[in-house]
Amino acid sequence: MKFLVDYNLDGYASVLLGILTKRGWLEFFAIEFITFRETGLSMDSSDRTVWNYAQTNQMLILTANRNMKGEDSLEQVMRQENTSTSFPIITIGDLTRFDESEYRERCVDRLVEIVLELDNYMGVGRLFIP
Repeated sequence: MKFLVDYNLDGYASVLLGILTKRGWLEFFAIEFITFRETGLSMDSSDRTVWNYAQTNQMLILTANRNMKGEDSLEQVMRQENTSTSFPIITIGDLTRFDESEYRERCVDRLVEIVLELDNYMGVGRLFIP
């Protein structure tokens, strides 16, 4: 499963990947965290551009700060373009708590649950973790 990591979460995704590795989850299924830089997306890409890239490449978006303002906001794009086959957007609910090990662990648990049950989450739009 591939996650498109929002430009401000590169370091956070590395932490999540470390926890997944430590717990042995990567032995059971592949998870990749792909950065904007790796895709060629710019930091100021619109939410619509990010959404379309992720859907075209069958990726879940991992974000914490995409907003609900404007015609190209993530919320508006989901309302207009989400279908039953759309990959969900994963939003870290409280990034200020990410320095808490228990919170990080719960985020990983939720990511694993989503990946294992992805068919059940297709088309839901946005999922908040933990």
